Amino acid sequence: MESIKRNVLLNPGPSTTTDTVKYAQVVPDICPREKDFGSLMKGLREDLVKIVHGDLEKYTSVLFCGSGTINIDVCINSLLPEGKKVLIINNGAYSSRAAEVCEYYGLPHINLKFPVDETPDLDLVEQTLKDNPDIGLVHTTHNETGTGILNPVRKIGQIVHRYGATFTVDTTSTYAMRPINIEEDNIDFLMASAQKGLCAFTGLSFVIGNKKIIEQSRNYPKRSYYCNLYMQYDFFERTGEMHFTPPVQTIYATLQALKEYWNEGEEAKWARHTRVFNAINEGLDELGFRQVIKPELRAGLVSSAIYPDDTNWSFEKVHDYCYERGFTIYPGKISTTNTFRLCALGAIDEGDIKDFFVVFKEALVSTGVQIPVVYK
Repeated sequence: MESIKRNVLLNPGPSTTTDTVKYAQVVPDICPREKDFGSLMKGLREDLVKIVHGDLEKYTSVLFCGSGTINIDVCINSLLPEGKKVLIINNGAYSSRAAEVCEYYGLPHINLKFPVDETPDLDLVEQTLKDNPDIGLVHTTHNETGTGILNPVRKIGQIVHRYGATFTVDTTSTYAMRPINIEEDNIDFLMASAQKGLCAFTGLSFVIGNKKIIEQSRNYPKRSYYCNLYMQYDFFERTGEMHFTPPVQTIYATLQALKEYWNEGEEAKWARHTRVFNAINEGLDELGFRQVIKPELRAGLVSSAIYPDDTNWSFEKVHDYCYERGFTIYPGKISTTNTFRLCALGAIDEGDIKDFFVVFKEALVSTGVQIPVVYK
């Protein structure tokens, strides 16, 4: 097996993969309707539930072909009963995306906005549920990848369940990295994609959640054909297959990534991501960069650094310098503040971050940016 040039991706997914995951895609051609392939998907679906410590009697996973956004679409359009509305607890770009899904489908919803650098006010969340007994679905994001803030989903879930609503959480950038327990965290449905915490490839996304609620949803209004959760779940249960053509090679890569996940282990993997995250923050601190999110509110996966007040600073030039040397940095996702992001995802360790900061510092020097960086 030849080794492939290794790039260290510090963007928020897709993430750096191992050569063994890359080569797992090189398989004999197979029709995805063969029994052999169906049995692979059964094991894959069970493993996805086990990662969040779900009881297989109560929880299932449903696979879709697409990027992470397909999961938001699926959950919101499929899990809202007739005559009910959605509450979106929104403190960032990815919860805003859920609000856009509601707008596109014309679904009644409350877009409860909070500052992007603060966690939601739980008293206000509770008051909103109290004042609106017709809220049937509550959605939020675990780690807002645009900033790196961690939302208190366990506490939110407690409140949501007190008012009898279904709780969906976008865990795209925490799943298989930051430990999650679907039951203890009071989550009904969570979601992710193969290219994030599992360190596989783009094209396979999945919703993990409560079977009973999925079965109830068969009677809810049908708002999408391709993205209907019950239809996809029912097809899996009856045939063991995806309703429409699955991303075959991506599934083989994901199976290999799962083997590597179990070999490393949940705690060791999270410890490694934490080492990487700490090394990122140390490197930024050393160069004088300020961050958007206070240390105690960070999810431990995304650092959002503020552009320095230096006329020589050019994100594009710094990005290109690093990219040419095998490191990828990523622009921010906050409309009011110019930021860039460094993320602790992928098959990387703290040594990669030390190597990165050597290159990053060279990029600053070569473009004439003052070190330590300056803020007015």
